[in-house]
Amino acid sequence: MAEKKFEDAMKRLEEIVQDLERGDLSLEDSLKNFEEGMKLIKFSTNKLEEAEKKVAMLVEESGKYKQVPFEPEEGQDGGETP
Repeated sequence: MAEKKFEDAMKRLEEIVQDLERGDLSLEDSLKNFEEGMKLIKFSTNKLEEAEKKVAMLVEESGKYKQVPFEPEEGQDGGETP
């Protein structure tokens, strides 16, 4: 079985949101879609966290380059403000 991809998960999540917003699903189908959506959100969040850990920036320091971990600027991380 092929590994699930982030882009596929996001596409399916968009479909689920549209289905739920339309409001023509039964309660049972709405709950099923909601549950699937929550699983997709968890999967997508994990994929984004994995990608963030892999991101490194090249920084010039005294004519030499070194890798440093990526640190988003304040307000750019998409997280909630405390």
